Amino acid sequence: MKKILKSGIITNNPVLIQLVGLCSVLGVSTTVMNALGMGVAVIVVATLSNLVVSLLRNFIPDEIRIPCYIVVIASFVTIVDMVMKAYTPALYAQLGIFIPLIVVNCLILARAEGFANKNKVFPSVVDGFANGVGYTLTIVILAFIRELLGSGAIFGFELLSGDKIKPIGIIAQAPGSFVVLGFILAVFNYITMKKESNN
Repeated sequence: MKKILKSGIITNNPVLIQLVGLCSVLGVSTTVMNALGMGVAVIVVATLSNLVVSLLRNFIPDEIRIPCYIVVIASFVTIVDMVMKAYTPALYAQLGIFIPLIVVNCLILARAEGFANKNKVFPSVVDGFANGVGYTLTIVILAFIRELLGSGAIFGFELLSGDKIKPIGIIAQAPGSFVVLGFILAVFNYITMKKESNN
């Protein structure tokens, strides 16, 4: 279980290693609150989808397995979408179309096909959860940097004084997400290569 957790969060991180699910990563990482909301939604959908796919893996014919996975994923996305709309309407309004787009998030479909389809229930649940957490950590780090440098505040609390350090407006915009993600990827790869060379 430790290996599965480490794989999903660090060594096979869905965003930093697999480079999947980037549409939502780049789109909603303007604030930490949006990133947390999206991350929790992905964790819930990935975990529950892996659970159901693992339970049904012996009953789903190979010829129609992908459409079946999409139906399972879409069901959980619909539930998450309705819950968010009912209980967190402000966050729901911010995330907009990105919640329904979880259905076609490569991360969730890849884990259903690549892991849950071949493994028992508990490891599949751990795998879905770990990959969701790996996704969430990455998007939150990206959002933290973008919100801090782009607006000078986190959760509405001003951290960078306008007199000393002025916010960099472009970081909060779409091109900024590519720049910051590229920087995070470079740092992550540097640390990974350094660890491998030391071992």
